[in-house]
Amino acid sequence: MSKPTSGDFTKTAGWLDWYTGPTQPTFQLPAGAVDAHCHVFGPGAEFPYAPERKYTPCDASKAELYALRDHLGFARNVIVQATCHGADNRAMVDACLASGGKARGVATVRRSITDNELQQLHAAGVRGVRFNFVKRLVDFTPKDELLEIAGRIAQLGWHVVIYFEAVDLPELWDFFTALPTTVVVDHMGRPDVSLPVDGPQFALFERFMREHANVWSKVSCPERLSVTGPKARNGEQNAYTDV
Repeated sequence: MSKPTSGDFTKTAGWLDWYTGPTQPTFQLPAGAVDAHCHVFGPGAEFPYAPERKYTPCDASKAELYALRDHLGFARNVIVQATCHGADNRAMVDACLASGGKARGVATVRRSITDNELQQLHAAGVRGVRFNFVKRLVDFTPKDELLEIAGRIAQLGWHVVIYFEAVDLPELWDFFTALPTTVVVDHMGRPDVSLPVDGPQFALFERFMREHANVWSKVSCPERLSVTGPKARNGEQNAYTDV
């Protein structure tokens, strides 16, 4: 059954809804395991989607997120601001505040954010900002603005999450290596998994991590990278083998 999008919004055609009734892992996660990358979407009637968004998802509430967390056996979440909400962090902050101390947040902010607003985000559990360079998802933000933001959040002990596609790493290298914080890469830098793992594209990403001790990567979202699958559904034990 298709999942709804509430409020005055129409879901993007072909949007892949979150999966109802996932199986539980066949292995027990270690105590304190953290889901290091997840989102909340709306609900649109309560937390409207941004006018500048590139897509409109189905609603995916904090209650549904935390039910999934418990079902899978995770102890905590890192809730990353979804691009469909732009720099309006209210849905993410609301989810963090409702987590009972079991979630931290990664925000999207603009240069215009005040020090007081940053402190309010910190009090809510935010510990990082996300810089998105995936062209189909966001509009361009000048790098001097992002560096200014990075300098300000470094004073709070936050980190910077970078989201980019592997093909763009060469042109972003100088900017990434100038960031004054811990840097966390989303989704392994989105490699083209149809290319050889020992080829130049992935070798550059390995060099990026090897030469910069402040850079870490989330081993996440194989379903977005996979070309051949199989998908992690119906108890499949060898999903996304090309990733």
